[in-house]
Amino acid sequence: MSVNRIKSKLYTIIFEADTFGGKLFDIVLLFLIVISILAVMLETVEPWGAQYGDWFNFIEWIITILFTIEYLLRIWISKNARAYVFSFFGIIDFVSAVPKYLSLFIEGSHLLIAVRALRLLRVFKILKLSPFLGESQRLMKALKASRHKIFVFLLAVIILTIIMGTVMYMVEYGKGSGFDNIPRSVYWAIVTLTTVGYGDIAPVTPLGQFIAALIMILGYGIIAVPTGIVSAEMTKAELKTHSNTEVCPFCHETEHVDGAIYCHQCGKPLNPDEE
Repeated sequence: MSVNRIKSKLYTIIFEADTFGGKLFDIVLLFLIVISILAVMLETVEPWGAQYGDWFNFIEWIITILFTIEYLLRIWISKNARAYVFSFFGIIDFVSAVPKYLSLFIEGSHLLIAVRALRLLRVFKILKLSPFLGESQRLMKALKASRHKIFVFLLAVIILTIIMGTVMYMVEYGKGSGFDNIPRSVYWAIVTLTTVGYGDIAPVTPLGQFIAALIMILGYGIIAVPTGIVSAEMTKAELKTHSNTEVCPFCHETEHVDGAIYCHQCGKPLNPDEE
């Protein structure tokens, strides 16, 4: 069997989810991800970590090595390795394999293995939940389209919290209410404006309490603004129905309609070996 034939077979199994081999591979992959995350979580439970720490460490290393091999295979069989490496799942695959190696140099960094949970997003492809995946992509597009408006809004909120924090410092300083400096007062303004209200700092003067009440009411309106911005962009976005799980071997685009022969993004054939 030629090298190209081997690559084609591996590509169908590793990147696709329409075949039995592809589904089985992804299911095993998801199982390993869950096991590795559970091992890291249970390791932090003191009695379990002390008794089974070596086993947890062994499991983490085995799965990390398997993920490393899988990542290298994805690069090897990809017709455009650069496109895969810098794609969303390519970055996630790389980050999933790194933490355990970092633990050799930075203590505790293996806990970042929890990042592997992002790889569970592949369940959308396996179970063909394309409508849900489409909705998430629609939301991401709306966030991207509204990023400038949201940035301006957040900048205005930051300026507002600085002003309100300074005013509260002037009103409450020396009253024993916790407004000891402007940065701490700005922290209080942020906590109050977001309606979190930890209660570690609270105004005691009538004027300070009046200003605090205004900030609390203002907080409800401020929380609604970003939601409105994103919602407006989502109404403008057009959602195309996709139910094909094929991945373009050249640009790694996943949004293809059923029966598509060519990639809608780069224009190259989805199955070049069949031509």
